[in-house]
Amino acid sequence: MDRNPSPPPPSRDQDEEVVAGGDCIGSTVYSKHWLFGVLSGLIQIVSPENTKSSSDDEEQQMELDEEMENEICRVWDMSMDEDVALFLQEFNAPDIFLGVLAKSKCPRLREICVGILGNMACFQEICVSISSDKNLGQVLLHCLYDSDPPTLLETSRLLLTCISQTEVANVWVERIREHPAIYDSICFIMSSSTNVDLLVKVGEVVDKLFDLDEKLMLEWIRNGAVQPLDQPQEESEEQQVFRIVPCVLEAAKQVRSENLEGLDAYMHILQLLTTVDDGIQAIVQCSDTGKDTWNLLFDLVCHEFCQPDDPPIILQEQKTVLASIFSVLSAIYASQSEQEYLKIENVDLPLIDSLIRVLQNVEQCQKKPENSAELNAEETKKSDLTQDDFHLKILKDISCEFLSNIFQVLTKDIVAKGLKEGQLNKQKCCCAFHNLLPFYSPVVEDFLKILHEVDKTLARNLEESFPSLKSTFLRGETQGP
Repeated sequence: MDRNPSPPPPSRDQDEEVVAGGDCIGSTVYSKHWLFGVLSGLIQIVSPENTKSSSDDEEQQMELDEEMENEICRVWDMSMDEDVALFLQEFNAPDIFLGVLAKSKCPRLREICVGILGNMACFQEICVSISSDKNLGQVLLHCLYDSDPPTLLETSRLLLTCISQTEVANVWVERIREHPAIYDSICFIMSSSTNVDLLVKVGEVVDKLFDLDEKLMLEWIRNGAVQPLDQPQEESEEQQVFRIVPCVLEAAKQVRSENLEGLDAYMHILQLLTTVDDGIQAIVQCSDTGKDTWNLLFDLVCHEFCQPDDPPIILQEQKTVLASIFSVLSAIYASQSEQEYLKIENVDLPLIDSLIRVLQNVEQCQKKPENSAELNAEETKKSDLTQDDFHLKILKDISCEFLSNIFQVLTKDIVAKGLKEGQLNKQKCCCAFHNLLPFYSPVVEDFLKILHEVDKTLARNLEESFPSLKSTFLRGETQGP
């Protein structure tokens, strides 16, 4: 960018406006003329006489004058107001910020300018305008290569805002596709940053991009394939290492204990990967990556989320992340049953325990209030309830499918061990049957046959509770081998 940003055009009849009290921006109390002064100061910072300085002045260029920093930070705060944002747009402020980003070496100034643009982009009309500016778009994407975490955070926030707008999302997806180096930059952030706020925002960006565009997701999966240099060609297919999954896992480990929304984003990224064959292979093809993925997710569902001492209502906070985790575990379980880390005696009973506890809590969360006064109060939140019920249903469906897959491979010894250790009992089996029937009837029937060999009394009690199973079992006994 060689040209200088244009100064904001002067307002008409400025003196008359001041006298008439017309200096306010829209319905706010913010002064137009004060804002002109700040924008003019920004233009001076990146003017030729200030940017074409000797190397001795480089350190000075990296710093921002305290007074200017305070003033531009006020503009950053003000830009959350729609009237101010529209005023900035009208008077070419994005053009000024473009010049600053293209020429300034000051991290703090760059962060603030991107932050202001991020606030302005929250308003649809301005978001469309910013997104349609090719030069600004190029410079903003280039900010993703920055080494300054606050600037990266604001750039990610701005990008997420734009790709969340239906009208302009595809514009940004195409721009990102045209810049393969963005993949490397994002992978580097996910794998090396300890800044939780940055990792959360980057995760949300990747999650949204993959949700928007499967083609881009496939490109990132394939572009990230690394062939070990010392591996013979014939062995390279089996030994491929996909960078995207280890990077996502590393970021997830960083945010897991500090930000549930961030963990939710990274788990959903993994879930999206499992919707395509290449994505599943990216997880399981390398045994170390598959094991790392399984171990992290297994630990989350068995030792962190929805624990025995947690109140059932906590599921409302965890329902989306649990749905993603169970979905990914189920995909790994179905594709990699021969792996050591998936030996059924090690994983099936803890997973059964967690899945049934989740289903029990889903039932509790879906119970409607019995008191009429409570019911009337709840009716006022009908839309929220509908949304909650929708996500709970997704969690229930995923849990049932995963539980049925586990039930299909249970042996007599594993069932006996589960009864002895408490992962299986009448109450838990009733919950499992209630949720699995009638869609997974064959699975339940086969499980019941095994249970008859291990604990006839429990099997008969369950048949009494579920008459359809009793009649089926009796028919099987009558027919014989």
